[in-house]
Amino acid sequence: MNYVPRLKKLYVEKVIPEMMEEFGYKNKMQVPKLQKIVINRGVGQATQDKKLVDYAVEELTMIAGQKAVPTISKRDVASFKLRRGMPIGAKVTLRGDKMYEFLDRLITVALPRVRDFQGVKRDAFDGRGNYNLGITEQIIFPEIDFDKIHKIAGMDVTFVTSAKTDKEAYALLDKLGLPFKKKK
Repeated sequence: MNYVPRLKKLYVEKVIPEMMEEFGYKNKMQVPKLQKIVINRGVGQATQDKKLVDYAVEELTMIAGQKAVPTISKRDVASFKLRRGMPIGAKVTLRGDKMYEFLDRLITVALPRVRDFQGVKRDAFDGRGNYNLGITEQIIFPEIDFDKIHKIAGMDVTFVTSAKTDKEAYALLDKLGLPFKKKK
């Protein structure tokens, strides 16, 4: 028997039937699904110290469980002392089982470790069914050893869904367990 991530099983067994009923889909293939999660981290001081990008790649690799790649600048910006082709950040794209595993760890382990956590913002959708989440400290992930970090830095997590509207995407992510802030 093959291993199936907990959230993938939840999606198939619970989320699909609930969304079919809620939105009136006629076929389960119409139900929106989570396509990928992109974790991105910009390194502002990379123009002065090239090693910072290597540290960012290493930390994102530990957090995601998949090799991260450095991001390269596309243009010159003289005021930032930035040249085209310089590494300025790191990113990793998760799909399939690794995506569901990361989402599960984010929801159950990392987000509860955020100080004074009230939930994630409800209004960070982009109008096309994708959700963006900013994390201010990488130390909320248990994979990061606090003594070995060089600098506390944040990252952006983007949830890309096949939903056509933000309402559908919100329902999908809510049913998968993303802790949104309660309405006032």
